[in-house]
Amino acid sequence: MARSWNTTEIPAARASRGPLKRTLQMDVLRCKTPELVRKEIWTHLLAYNLIRTIMAQAASKHGIEPRSISFKGTIQTLEAFQPVIAMRAEPDSECHRTVYEQVLDAIASHRVADRPDRVEPRLRKRRPKHYGFLRKPRGQTKRDLLKGFSEN
Repeated sequence: MARSWNTTEIPAARASRGPLKRTLQMDVLRCKTPELVRKEIWTHLLAYNLIRTIMAQAASKHGIEPRSISFKGTIQTLEAFQPVIAMRAEPDSECHRTVYEQVLDAIASHRVADRPDRVEPRLRKRRPKHYGFLRKPRGQTKRDLLKGFSEN
């Protein structure tokens, strides 16, 4: 059973829960025990802080404000560079330094526009579908449905 995110449990996460929940896909926690839920939350907080650190490094290198860099754009850049980052080379090699500089340049290019009068409603556009949960194997549920149709 997945557990919903409750911001009253982690005060430090309240200020930035929007990016944490949506961008890091934390709107539903997947662990079942309280201990694993805590580990999952701490893992996401660690990832969030590492991403913000890389954003700050990119901003510092390019002389811009860290908040002007897109959080989602940073994640997409890191995902795009992931195969290059993961390649095996000497840790102190010039290749790693070059890749690191290119990653920072790419991250700094994802800027958030200045939108002073932007107001967006916090509403859902689509209505939820009112279906029950699949609690038996799909094949068995199909058979049960077909039995119900043939009996009528």
